[in-house]
Amino acid sequence: MENIKKNIAFLKSALTLDSLLMPSENFLDWIAKKNNDVQVNINQVGFKDLRDWHIHPETKNLVHTSGKFFSIEGIRIQTNWGNVKEWEQPIINQPEVGFLGIITQVKNGVLHFLMQAKIEPGNINVVQLSPTLQATRSNYSQVHKGKKPLYLEYFNDEKKVDVLLDQLQSEQGARFLRKRNRNMIVEIGEGEQIKVFDNFCWLTLGQIKSFLQYDNLVNMDTRTVISGIPFGEYPADVLGFYGMLNFTSDEKLRETGLMMSMLDPERHLHDTDQIISWITRKKSIFDLQINRIPLNTLKNWVFARDEIHHEKHKYFSVIGVKVEISNREVVSWDQPIIKSAQEGIIAFLIKNIDGVYHFLVQAKLEAGNFDIVELAPTVQCLTGNYRKGYNEYDVMFLEDVINAPKESIWYSSHQSEEGGRFFREQNRNMIVEVGNEFPTEVPEDFIWMTLNQMKLFIKFNNYLNIAARSLIAAVRFI
Repeated sequence: MENIKKNIAFLKSALTLDSLLMPSENFLDWIAKKNNDVQVNINQVGFKDLRDWHIHPETKNLVHTSGKFFSIEGIRIQTNWGNVKEWEQPIINQPEVGFLGIITQVKNGVLHFLMQAKIEPGNINVVQLSPTLQATRSNYSQVHKGKKPLYLEYFNDEKKVDVLLDQLQSEQGARFLRKRNRNMIVEIGEGEQIKVFDNFCWLTLGQIKSFLQYDNLVNMDTRTVISGIPFGEYPADVLGFYGMLNFTSDEKLRETGLMMSMLDPERHLHDTDQIISWITRKKSIFDLQINRIPLNTLKNWVFARDEIHHEKHKYFSVIGVKVEISNREVVSWDQPIIKSAQEGIIAFLIKNIDGVYHFLVQAKLEAGNFDIVELAPTVQCLTGNYRKGYNEYDVMFLEDVINAPKESIWYSSHQSEEGGRFFREQNRNMIVEVGNEFPTEVPEDFIWMTLNQMKLFIKFNNYLNIAARSLIAAVRFI
């Protein structure tokens, strides 16, 4: 599909809020039925009781017996960024690049997405809306001796498809050591037959975005894939494009404003070269040195029989779980998993600057980043306790988010982290508008960007972090 046609197809799908294939009014009942139909048992067990895992006799690292999947290791971080210059922590080392892929097909004139009702051991509400394919290399190479993931052949060059999106995107930098996944969207021909298995359904992009208004319904992997979708660029003075969409400023002020921020490439506070220079400066003046160290030598962390936790019970812990899920490629397995100490807040402040909505973006350093800093939401408190007196530093702009009047909150829902590695973790995702009294001049670690500019940087590796992408995925135009 040519780029222009592809972008318009994505935009049309984003503006289509219902479908005859899976009517939106039926979807919640469908998901509820999937929850009722599956048998799930998740129980915490001690590390020594984890099947197919062992504690390394010298380092105490948690390692799978195959040498694949992932391990829990220790790292020491040294940096000249921020108030805390050195610390140690456990981290997930999973060097494999996995697939996060969605199959699309034009149906009834609209691009539809083949989505999966999938269960992960750490999911809060068991079944969540997931990509067509969600698999690590160890999974799809069948190290677990289970079944091959469904639809793999559409992403590994076995089947002929039209690739609409193909990106390497980073995972949670505070928990993973330089982890990336391949985010893909492929299209099959309009008349091509494809079997839709029991836990799958066709949805428009508009439906998926509408379901992001619900708590913990659309999983992290879906959110990161759809965040990269391009919608094209349409300057405001070309053919009255925005007027043609039948939005009026009174009826659809927010959605129209976000659409203009997404599609208009010409109006912005800072041009692209300025933003690149700002990011480049951050990467050149700040250091991030990571040394892998034995898990049993970590300062300020306690290695107990059934938990690794910070001595003050802050940030997160590592636990072991025994998993039984009746409809997975492997129906029973054990694994370590990360358990957050509390939920967090992920939020963008947005401001109308010269008629276009801009998002306040921060440059954020996290231990597992590939390239020192990534672009993050205005506020991102994922693992520390953001309440005053509990953190090593004050979180800038936090008060603007948590004390925002109701009418200024454009989006608010609880969204979970990836359930394959994180145990029942959710964060409040928010988009909050600030008024003219909020300064355009901001601290040096922050910068105003339009959605169009953020979409540009998503195309390239290791620019926008997964928290920012999660929020961008929730942006709707209708």
